[in-house]
Parts: sequence; C-alpha cells; structure tokens
Amino acid sequence: MPRRPRLDPEIFNLPVEKMRSGYYSDKYFVRAREVLSADGHRPRVTMQVFGKQHAFLGGIDEAIAILKLCATEWPELEVRALHDGDEIEPWETVLTIDGPYDAFAHLETLYLGVLSRRTRVGTNTRRVVAAAAPKEVMFFPARHDHWLVQTGDGYAAHIAGAIGVSTDAQASWWGSEGIGTVPHALIAAYGGDSVLATRKFAEHMDQGVRLVTLVDFENDCVRTSLEVARVLGPRLYGVRIDTSEMLVDRSVIPQMGRFRPTGVNPQLVWNVRRALDAEGFRDVRIIVSGGFTVEKIEMFEQEGVPVDAYGVGSSLFQGRFDFTADVVLLDGLPVAKTGREFRPNPRLEAVT
Repeated sequence: MPRRPRLDPEIFNLPVEKMRSGYYSDKYFVRAREVLSADGHRPRVTMQVFGKQHAFLGGIDEAIAILKLCATEWPELEVRALHDGDEIEPWETVLTIDGPYDAFAHLETLYLGVLSRRTRVGTNTRRVVAAAAPKEVMFFPARHDHWLVQTGDGYAAHIAGAIGVSTDAQASWWGSEGIGTVPHALIAAYGGDSVLATRKFAEHMDQGVRLVTLVDFENDCVRTSLEVARVLGPRLYGVRIDTSEMLVDRSVIPQMGRFRPTGVNPQLVWNVRRALDAEGFRDVRIIVSGGFTVEKIEMFEQEGVPVDAYGVGSSLFQGRFDFTADVVLLDGLPVAKTGREFRPNPRLEAVT
C-alpha cells in the first residue's frame, strides 16, 4: 500500500533560529556541540532512536522537520525513518541519523520530545478508537493542556483514527476544522434554557454544521432531549450526554439499586434512546462524554449500549512513551555504550 506523504517541514511553523541556537535543548547537548566546534572535531556518527514500549508512532514527520530546518547543514545528514502511525515494538529503531555529530548534536532534546508527546497521544487515541470501533471517537482534550501542543496532538489523533477534533488548530495540518456541540456556557447565557440556546445555535450557524446539543444542564437528560428534538426536528443531528460523575440523572433515580447510577452510565443512555425512539426521533444520535477511558468504552460496547459516538478528553494524555537516542556507530564502526548496540531496522525508509 502507498505510504502517506510526509508533511512539509514548513507546516510546523518551528522557531528555527531559537532551535538552532540550542534555546530549547538540554544544555549538555549545546555544550557538546561547542566542544566539538572549538576542537575542530567532526566525527561522523550514526544516531539510533528507539522507544521502550509497544506503541503507534507519532511525531516522526515533526522530528524530521526539526532536523531538516535546524541542523547546521541538512545535506550532510542521511536520515532513515518510519512513518507516523506505524505500529512499533519495544526497542525497535524508529529513526537513524548519520552525519557529522556537531551538525545535529543540539537537536536531540527536541526530536525526542516530539516523538514522546505525539506517540503518547496517538497511541492512546488508537486504543480508544479500537475499543469504540466502528463508532466515532471525538478528540476533546484541548482544555487539559497548553494551547501550544494542540496542532501536533490533533494530527497524532487524526492519524490514529479520531473522526473529529475540537479546535481549528488541531485540524490545521490536514486542512480541516474543529467540530463541537452546543456548550453548557451558551445554555447558561440563555438562562439555562437548553431549547432556546439550541434554537439560537440553529438560527445563526451554517446549515452544514452538525447540530449536537448538550442535554444534561438540568440533570434531566430524557426530558431535555425530547424537548430539543421536538423543537429542532430533523435539524438536530444528536444529543450529547455529559452528566457529572458526582450526580445521578433524574431519569435514573427510580431505577437505582443494581448498578452504579452516577455519571454517564449505560442505563441513562438506554433511557434517552428509548424515549427518543418512542416519539419517532430514531435518527437523533447519542454522543457521550465525561470520564471515558478505553476500559469504560469497552464496557459500554460489551453491554451493547446504544451510543453513536464517544467524546474522549483527558485520558488521551495519560501514560509515558519515552524515546532514547544513542550514538551507536563512529565512522561505521561499533561505538555504542554497553546494552545499546546498533539494531538495523529494514522497515526504515530514506528521508529525502
């Protein structure tokens, strides 16, 4: 199968001069380059990069962009790499850099950092997507981290299979835009009237925007879903249930006793689905969010809960997916520290 084209380095909008100067790099790498330059020593090395966990690789095109734009002389380097989205095994080599060490010594912190970050997001997203398949997963973690990480995180999620991201920045690298729902804040701005806020949204938003509204503002998802559906009719694409894990929805209270009743639970979703279907709103989708993890999604799917899409947030930032770089060859001869020998990988492809 043809490989996805690598992203143009310019798309990352890197602060090239600061990166070249070592501003974002661990100081010992900057000083190592200074020593080599002062000594006039330009050893040709092979740098090998690997992770220690099973994962789905992310950030590789961003790492390549850092090398292309911020190395002293890119033409001096020979780079081979896997692709974003590739499944990788523990200790598998994902990237090699061959060239004068002083040309790229200052960049190790940077390319390892983007590989770690994007692989973590991409791997977590891939696991969520697999748990939910074939249902949609919406990538909603932007509010849980610094805004500067949005673009790359969104691309990592996109490669991993997320159907939508919540900000334009997250969608920018593949030329799309963010998606979303009628938020709680807009409902509050209309006095807590979910129907009015949703109607105003429908009036002022383009018809091409999918209209999905939150229905848990008054902790009565069944009633609110029906009220919105009656007023919006076919314009309503879906309702989103986001009940706090500290609350029990009003429709669930009479059914309590044999399951955990708080938050977005299977019984609540069934209550909303049955109520909508009973009034002929079978085409209204149900989107759930709030505390969803791989395990919770797997439980919902095993029980056949009638969810059409999952919104997932903070759990996509959990875990560690660290990468390590080692000089393993010097002028083509082994020089690696004990335990870090050169491990060629036939899956690597030359980067032009």
